[in-house]
Amino acid sequence: MFGASHWPVTLREDAWEEPPFGTLILRPLKRSDADAWTRVRRENREWLAPWDATLPLVAGEPRPAGTTYSQYISALGRAARSSEGYMFAMFLDGEFCGQISLGSISMGSLRSGVIGYWVSRSVAGRGVTPTAVAMVLDYAFQVLRLHRVEINIRPENGPSLRVVEKLGIRYEGLRKGYLHINGEWADHRSFAITQEEVGDGIMARWRSR
Repeated sequence: MFGASHWPVTLREDAWEEPPFGTLILRPLKRSDADAWTRVRRENREWLAPWDATLPLVAGEPRPAGTTYSQYISALGRAARSSEGYMFAMFLDGEFCGQISLGSISMGSLRSGVIGYWVSRSVAGRGVTPTAVAMVLDYAFQVLRLHRVEINIRPENGPSLRVVEKLGIRYEGLRKGYLHINGEWADHRSFAITQEEVGDGIMARWRSR
């Protein structure tokens, strides 16, 4: 298990000429981020709703209860301590603008994980998301020593599909009814990359593009 020794962690990338933005910092979400997180989620409700995971109603099971921000932070802490997954808050020039996770971590003979992310509409198209994905992929392969990481994207989500295209992440196929999204079971296109495909690192690959 590597939770205690590898978390919390802060990842940072400073400005370069292309794409044009300042400093991007990825770090754990804190209780003190509550106001910024709530505001950005509220402002982007319609922007994010088509892609947000939801909990299905299953016959015989109680209706899922809402989660408070404090409960959410506690759950993220438990997941990190047990090495099940890590959630990074994204800060562009000091302003909270989204989240990116490395979850569903499995070690042993699999050594894999799954990346998921969302960003505020205000920073979309500025290179922030592919940069954050590249940073987390390098962390997954160079620090956690995972062998394989995948990203699953709705076929209708053009901006996210462009992220994996920009980073050169390989398409593996369509997963039918893969995840419950916006109230229904939704198909996803699955992309993956393995340690053997990383080369000098994903951030280096992104910079070279």
